[in-house]
Amino acid sequence: MPLPPGRRAPLPEGPHVSDLAAARPRHAPRTALASLLAVVTLLLAGCGSGSAQPPGAPVADGTLTVALPFAPRSGYAIDTDDAFGLSQLGVTETLVGTGEDLQAEPRLATAWTQVDPLTWRFELRPGVRFHDGTPMTPEAVAGALNWVAGVAAPPRAVRGIGLTATPDGEAAVLVGTTAPDPILPLRLTSPNTAILAPSAYRGDGPPDVLGTGTGPMRLTVVEGVRGATLERFDRYWGGRPQLAVVDARYVPDPSARALAFRAGDVDIALGLPEAAVLELAATAGVEVQTVSAPRTVSLLMNQSAPPFADVRVRRAVQQAVDRTALAEQALAGAALPAADLFGPAVTWGSEEPPPPPDPAAARALLQEAGYGPDNPLTVRLATYPNRPELPVLATAVQAMLAEVGIDAEIQVGEYATQEPDLLAGRYDMFLLSRSYLTDLPDAAGVLTSDYTCAGSYNIDHYCSPEFDALVASLSGITEPDRRREVFAQAAQLLVDDVAGVPLVHSQESAAARDVTGFTLDPTARSLVTARLAKTA
Repeated sequence: MPLPPGRRAPLPEGPHVSDLAAARPRHAPRTALASLLAVVTLLLAGCGSGSAQPPGAPVADGTLTVALPFAPRSGYAIDTDDAFGLSQLGVTETLVGTGEDLQAEPRLATAWTQVDPLTWRFELRPGVRFHDGTPMTPEAVAGALNWVAGVAAPPRAVRGIGLTATPDGEAAVLVGTTAPDPILPLRLTSPNTAILAPSAYRGDGPPDVLGTGTGPMRLTVVEGVRGATLERFDRYWGGRPQLAVVDARYVPDPSARALAFRAGDVDIALGLPEAAVLELAATAGVEVQTVSAPRTVSLLMNQSAPPFADVRVRRAVQQAVDRTALAEQALAGAALPAADLFGPAVTWGSEEPPPPPDPAAARALLQEAGYGPDNPLTVRLATYPNRPELPVLATAVQAMLAEVGIDAEIQVGEYATQEPDLLAGRYDMFLLSRSYLTDLPDAAGVLTSDYTCAGSYNIDHYCSPEFDALVASLSGITEPDRRREVFAQAAQLLVDDVAGVPLVHSQESAAARDVTGFTLDPTARSLVTARLAKTA
């Protein structure tokens, strides 16, 4: 999946994770009965002797081709967003994982316990080998965690917590922090904390991910931003993977991804335009999955400079935008209107509809701030094309702003070139699609990185001591209900201060043909698994 832009950076029964809403397919050509019959068919096929494979059975040693929206930006560096792509392609794994329901589950660690307020003990899975053939040891795990925690700009999931790891006997590691951290195991679900072989760290540069992961697929060939080739890792601890080869192609344009799928050039395409979703859902032999995602498209405004340093101008934008129309008309019902940052994918998300627009109030606020016919307000509205809904929303927002006297010039470009200016405050408005559970499956991650005064991804350049104190209080809260209360309070404070305008809550869509074992992950961390297989 596409990764939310920028450097991104579960307790077994950790805070609030069990409250995440399960993702539900909107278009599901196969019924539960059909799925059951498919399983029975596979079991019968395994018991046969020399008979032809029935339709829908996995093809031994198959090759899968997949079209992905986002190319690696940093040479697959594990401490950058590229780590999420490695996880998605089945190359790397973390100590703690998440299932399809976003619950915490064992991965390279089989269990974990809190030894004292500053220390957790992780028991390691036996029999795990790296792609270079060496065994996973406590020393290797500690080395990998210490490396990523010690880089100049640690990933957000582990930034600022003083993480250190040490071997504990022959089958465990101790992970410590400088202050009590109630969600440390949740932090270790981040793909940035993937465990690589010691051989990955022998050079002076970033770790070499070629042949050093633990996942079902071994990265063998990289072609920059064009694609990559992966081969089956026969010694995978989770059993021999079904696929022999995966051909990953990076296709930034959504329409081009849909076209490649229609032409049969790819077996799975992620992030499709809504028109293609509707068309392919009615196509025989095609499985389309659409799930509610913990992702919000927001209209960000640079508070570090005029005109959006003035809260009256930000409120004018807030009043001008019709979020219900954006979801139901501009996007044809492919998203839900957003009242605040958090949506229906989590139980603490707002269930209230957004307030209706008030163009008259918006014009009055602009006049109060000194803008009007004699002093028109002209701004730049930037976004990127990798997600199909963003250019569509930009055009609709442009028209809504024009109605209240704001002239917005749309600029569509590559996110990689836009990010430095965003982080430095050299922009006016920006449309961003951001998963609020990317860094870790706990809202404290996005609230800290995106909205605190020292947040590493604070594109709005918002700074509120009240907000910072509220988020800081989460470090001492373990009760799920109380954490949810703080998340909701923080989201409301962002609305009150107009730290950007959440527009719509997204859905993720993908199309697949002639595959089995495919489940669309709303967090975009998992795609290629040991059970994923070709059927033709």
